[in-house]
Amino acid sequence: MNDLSLPPRPGSQNSRKVAVVLFNLGGPDSPAAIKPFLVNLFTDPAILRVPGFLRPALGRLIAARRLKPATENYAILGGRSPLLELTEEQARALEAVLQPEMEARCFIAMRYWHPFAEETVRAVREWGAEEVVLLPLYPQFSTTTTGSSIDDWNEACRKAGLALPTTTLCCWHSDPAFAESTAAIVRRAWHEARAKLPAETGLRILFSAHGLPESIVRHGDPYQWQVERTVAAVCERLRIEGAEHAICYQSRATPQKWIGPSTEDAIAAAGRDKVAVLVCPIAFVSEHSETLVELDVEYREVAEKDGVPGYFRVPTQNTDGDFIASLAGLVRHARGSGRSLCSWAGGRQCPKGQRDCPHARAQEAKRAA
Repeated sequence: MNDLSLPPRPGSQNSRKVAVVLFNLGGPDSPAAIKPFLVNLFTDPAILRVPGFLRPALGRLIAARRLKPATENYAILGGRSPLLELTEEQARALEAVLQPEMEARCFIAMRYWHPFAEETVRAVREWGAEEVVLLPLYPQFSTTTTGSSIDDWNEACRKAGLALPTTTLCCWHSDPAFAESTAAIVRRAWHEARAKLPAETGLRILFSAHGLPESIVRHGDPYQWQVERTVAAVCERLRIEGAEHAICYQSRATPQKWIGPSTEDAIAAAGRDKVAVLVCPIAFVSEHSETLVELDVEYREVAEKDGVPGYFRVPTQNTDGDFIASLAGLVRHARGSGRSLCSWAGGRQCPKGQRDCPHARAQEAKRAA
């Protein structure tokens, strides 16, 4: 067993300067940034899956139509997203846990607003990193989130000529420490909600995740399957006898058919059943517009309209100590896996039918080479 109190041997893994790159969506930092943020989002080929010659014009059209409601939502938050500041707090907290055992620094690469991947690549190089760990702040892999960020990072590294030993953690949907820390947060929120309700009123947990068009899932994106695995892992650790729960999906953004049931429909069902709801954002690990506005404001109004006898929300993990410890464990595991691409458990976890799992894509690329 390694004694971490001893100085690392020259050239050993723990003597390297490790850049841990946190991937996240990003958000506008001012009212003026809302439109370009939306354009970046809706012109991403991972999001808008139409022929390339159509994408710029169609993406800008969708962004223009979304601008007014998005501006109204961000106005509730003071005209900007809090996501970068919260991600920076997570980065500093994770560094504090990792640094006693390795020379690590956490960097942030946002997908649709600053700091972009190319900015982060420069910062990683300037720091003198000798190794990179890519850590998405999305527990579940989707081609639209983690997949897009990985492609963006790789392209930024190619353009900058940065070639360092890199480990990519693709997903951590069922990581035991993540599930345990999340269950503890849900359990606290459950007891707080339960204390505010009459004993005879039921309480249903709604695990709400960002939705996806059905076409993307049918193509082999593993996101929905991984969301279901996360919920199962958390519920296994809840230790609340008889707790009722359901999975639902929010934030539909296009006219296509999206995976369901929608969060609106799940709230309406609770209203018909006369049970209160405790909404848990199961695919987000920090607060942003989809939790602070969509869940806290818009869906609360839906619940009141539908006659739901109580509406409560589980906070996201943010810098919860056990959650940050789980991220540190994931970094350690990824570095020790000996793999350039790894899941929370090492190799591929998704069923064979999920052909857009990054492990499946990597195998396909290897066969084609």
